[in-house]
Amino acid sequence: MPRTGAVDRVQEVYATSYRRLVGQLTGVTGDPVEAEDAVMEAFARAVNSSRSFLAADNPEAWLRTVAVNVTRTRWRRSRFFRDVSHRLVAEEAYADLPEDRLVLLAALRRLPVAQREAIALHHLADLPVHEVAEAVGAPVGTVKARLARGRAALAVLLSEDQQPERSHR
Repeated sequence: MPRTGAVDRVQEVYATSYRRLVGQLTGVTGDPVEAEDAVMEAFARAVNSSRSFLAADNPEAWLRTVAVNVTRTRWRRSRFFRDVSHRLVAEEAYADLPEDRLVLLAALRRLPVAQREAIALHHLADLPVHEVAEAVGAPVGTVKARLARGRAALAVLLSEDQQPERSHR
């Protein structure tokens, strides 16, 4: 049973960090609905693991790490379903996003997961490299390599999206 103090602290962190975490995880997952689910799961785990959460020096970083791990677990479990469902609901889920954001999210989804996580957390969530490393459980040097490879791959993907379509005769 969670302690009242833990619930109060989770509510306080929720008020200050929820939207930012969802934005960060949207970059990681490429899907705002999946991001919200992962962040909500992280907050639920904070209540259930109140001792660990309350001991964290940076509760938002603790939640971010948990949410990234939740998305990794879900990704492994539902790879096939996710690929199919993205195609079925993409237009509806992203209807209110600007075109440039849609292009970026589509390009991010084409990156390997590790690169996508690093790019999203560093560039979209504006986290320093050491915090990205902490969130994804990788050494700083590995995160730097993922960022470099991810930026190079994104540059190619985004430039391909800017090319006019060639007619096939």
